[in-house]
Amino acid sequence: MSAHPRLSLNQATIKYADLDQALRSVADGGYQSIGLWREPVQAVGLDEAARRLADSGLRLSTYCRGGFFTVPEGPARRAAIDDNRRGIEETATLAAAGAPGSRAVFVLVAGGIPEGSSDLVGARAQVADALAELAPEAQAAGVTLAIEPLHPMYASDRAVVSTLKQALDLAAPFDPSVVGATVDTFHIWWDPEVLPQIARAGAEGRIATYQVCDWKTPLPADVLLSRHEPGDGVIDFASLTSAVEATGYAGDIEVEIFNQELWDTPFAEVVARTAAAFEAAVVPHLAASVPLSVVE
Repeated sequence: MSAHPRLSLNQATIKYADLDQALRSVADGGYQSIGLWREPVQAVGLDEAARRLADSGLRLSTYCRGGFFTVPEGPARRAAIDDNRRGIEETATLAAAGAPGSRAVFVLVAGGIPEGSSDLVGARAQVADALAELAPEAQAAGVTLAIEPLHPMYASDRAVVSTLKQALDLAAPFDPSVVGATVDTFHIWWDPEVLPQIARAGAEGRIATYQVCDWKTPLPADVLLSRHEPGDGVIDFASLTSAVEATGYAGDIEVEIFNQELWDTPFAEVVARTAAAFEAAVVPHLAASVPLSVVE
């Protein structure tokens, strides 16, 4: 059994899998690539995680996640910056261990409005300041910081960056190889400017990763868990995927889903369902495949 060569499973889709279970399930499902999360990596230690990734034969598509910069200067902010420094190091180590075509992409979630504050503009300025502090270290490590805009319903508690335009504006002062953007269909499908902003991201060389999952209502009580398999909701994967492909992006495409029903499903079943959903909803809109070992 083999999945589409550009399909990557983000580990969050099988949240309860430890590192070994995730690597084995994804490889056994015929995938060539995986997006890893920090907690399972840290559970076994960075060097051991790198060895296990290398043994799996899988590429690394992204490493999740860093960010959460929206805290005032002081010990908490220093701790957040230091944690992101560690994340940069982890990303570089894992990408070096992955199969050819691995990408050193560290996904960043900006953080919400600080407790007791309503200063949305100031919170975004804190994100900009953090990027300026971390960019030289990311550049030295060969890591791309991928700012992920999140749907506006998360602006208060998770991400004050809500649109692809805002992410690109934050990235603009930096080299595209150092600071780029995460294009995630779940978060940007609603945006009336999304197609020109995808074109802009491509022209600027800032599409660090393309992530796909679907939106379906009614939303659950915990809106964090409202993602679905591609094709199960209302997102227009034809226009979004075609727009990303038109930029020349030819890297891995991750399916990242937070959904309790999927989390409670056996890993192998989720892996197979995701490959089938990707094949039906996304693959028809992809350009001619390019061997990922030569896409950098």
